[in-house]
Amino acid sequence: MIENPYCEKLNRAEVKLWQSKRPVLENLDIELTERCNCNCIHCYINLPADDRNALRRELSTEEVKEILRQATLLGCLRVRFTGGEPLLRDDFSEIYTAARRLGLRVALLTNATLITPEIARLLASIPPLEPIEITVYGMERESYEAVTRTPGSFQAAWQGIHLLLAEGIPFIVKGALLPPNRLEVERFEQWASTIPWMDKPPLYSLLFDLRARRDSMEKNRHIRALRISPEDLVEFLSRRREEYLKQVRAFCSRFTQPPGNRLFPCGAGVGGACADAYGAFQMCLLLRHPDTVYDLKKGSLRHAIEEFFPKVREIKARDHEYLNRCARCFLNGLCEQCPAQSWMENGTLDTPVEYLCEITHAQARHVGLLGESEMSWEVEEWKERIRRFSESRSIGQDYVSRKSASR
Repeated sequence: MIENPYCEKLNRAEVKLWQSKRPVLENLDIELTERCNCNCIHCYINLPADDRNALRRELSTEEVKEILRQATLLGCLRVRFTGGEPLLRDDFSEIYTAARRLGLRVALLTNATLITPEIARLLASIPPLEPIEITVYGMERESYEAVTRTPGSFQAAWQGIHLLLAEGIPFIVKGALLPPNRLEVERFEQWASTIPWMDKPPLYSLLFDLRARRDSMEKNRHIRALRISPEDLVEFLSRRREEYLKQVRAFCSRFTQPPGNRLFPCGAGVGGACADAYGAFQMCLLLRHPDTVYDLKKGSLRHAIEEFFPKVREIKARDHEYLNRCARCFLNGLCEQCPAQSWMENGTLDTPVEYLCEITHAQARHVGLLGESEMSWEVEEWKERIRRFSESRSIGQDYVSRKSASR
């Protein structure tokens, strides 16, 4: 076990937070870079690996270490390094070691192409205590590199994966359902089941966010063209019918209700937050609207979490369509609509995202929460629907069908 050299420096006030309430900060995401050695067709954030402007602006090694140190003083126990490709940073090993010496569990999100024998040995000698997360873009070179648009990336990724296996370093894999690899899902899942640390089927990226910096309308058009249709999404999600229905029931029973004019009914900025590659502190990984980010070069994590974020969370929706639809929608727990999505899609915090609305309604109709012609914001007896849906045992045993049959 790595000792925490800062534990002795914690004063009574900082230790007291453990005794009286939850830590100020439980989880921290850090985008170490937006640069990536791949150029994936669907990526919402990537910049070229040699982007000089990004390199010039990125946080220094010491600045990242200071953010980590502040996080531990606020009670943080887990950090997730993401990007871009975090292993592109020449100082990754130093940053990783610093995080572990602070006692932080480290989750690493990577494409695995830059995992070298040296990196593998580091991860083996100082375990991250969280499984590494690898996105696999295809099971064949042709499909994989049709996504990454980077020759040699398929072989490099598999070399990285085999290095982790050889060292016994825990990792899990995820997929991204895209046109070049959609016919490989079964093969991917069969292979994933052989990985010792995969105790359930892999997760997938399905909806694909637009460019988080709103920096390329052309790239956004390409990303939109890759998105799965609502009908195909429902078919994909319900492949394991009973498991899917069980998950939807559990989620609906806990989170589904109209949010009103609150823009942040979620937990964004409460217990977790994200520092981007340049020192902007965000309530969540995707929320980059300039009115919602805090400059860590001018302040501290504590001030952001205790003073700035609570004020952002008080922002109310004012968009007419949002108030007429989203604010009254009882399916908001199933929907990805949020200020971050509105920002990426529309440049606002509260404009409804039509694609997400269509996706949500398709799922609700499939499981029987809505009739074919119903819109969720028109439903008045939504509590009764949720109750009956949660008590039913299969698709088709729903409130809508029974109510229609009784007429």
